Amino acid sequence: MGTINAIITGVGGYVPDYILNNEELSRMVDTSDEWIMTRVGIKERHILTEEGIGTSYMARKAAKQLIEKTGVSPDTIDALLVATTTPDYKFPSTASVVLGKLGLKNAFAMDLSAACAGFMYAIDMAASMIKCGRCKKVIVIGADKMSSMVDYTDRQTCVLFGDGAGAVLMERTEEEGIGAQDAFFRTDGKGLPYLHMKAGGSVCPPSHFTIDHHLHYVYQEGRTVFRFAVTNMADDVLEILRRNELAQEDVQWVIPHEANYRIIEAVAKRVDIPMEKVVVNIERYGNTSAATIPLALWDHESKLKKGDNVIFTAFGAGFTHGASFYKWAYDGQR
Repeated sequence: MGTINAIITGVGGYVPDYILNNEELSRMVDTSDEWIMTRVGIKERHILTEEGIGTSYMARKAAKQLIEKTGVSPDTIDALLVATTTPDYKFPSTASVVLGKLGLKNAFAMDLSAACAGFMYAIDMAASMIKCGRCKKVIVIGADKMSSMVDYTDRQTCVLFGDGAGAVLMERTEEEGIGAQDAFFRTDGKGLPYLHMKAGGSVCPPSHFTIDHHLHYVYQEGRTVFRFAVTNMADDVLEILRRNELAQEDVQWVIPHEANYRIIEAVAKRVDIPMEKVVVNIERYGNTSAATIPLALWDHESKLKKGDNVIFTAFGAGFTHGASFYKWAYDGQR
């Protein structure tokens, strides 16, 4: 009997139909396509505009596509994890809503909140659940309706965010040389003043005052976040390379959190990995928080080959950050 490991065996994704491009944004707030592209590299973002639906709707769409693509029986799923910063409700969990809609009869479900690093943390949690023998098949979803917390009068933040969801199926394997290899995660606790939503939690519950003063939107001090993101993501990737005795040329793909093109470019430069090896789709989706990495996987799946060394890295509010190392388990063009 071989060593039990966890592998990703399929990827699904969903983005809403409505596209908010830079030209339309420039009619809503004092900005321009040139200003946005120069600073963050985003051309358009998908926005969930329908009334009465939220993050669980997109998560369910991504997971349903995943189930259809892989042919997995819903009754064989042991757990469903949803990484999100924009849950449908304070409670119950968004994962429980998704599970109910998908009809997963033999699974448990829970949300994981780690901001933009949420999906990367969730797949590591799923891998641990599989390696210990508790689960054989786990669906992991990263999904966020960031438009629900964006102030479209603030040109510093409204240009950044979009909505979407990505999902992966993780399964048990005893085949050597593929699957989850290593992860390095950290949270420094310094990020609260620089990236948060001021109201809506137990410290500052909703009130007429919080609504009147626009306290239910993303607040970010961009320069500080930029600096921490570049430093931490680059250092985390280098730590993964060092711990696993990998040279830069041994890495086939780096899949980063898609927050800002300049951040991605700066991380690649510090790590000394060419941009040709870095998966970037921020121009079309913007920052979808926990959904960025699985959406990048979804877009790039056909280019991945069995045995490819793949490095994930992310940085989010908290500050929470890290990197993980996977050996890809199948040819994406299959």
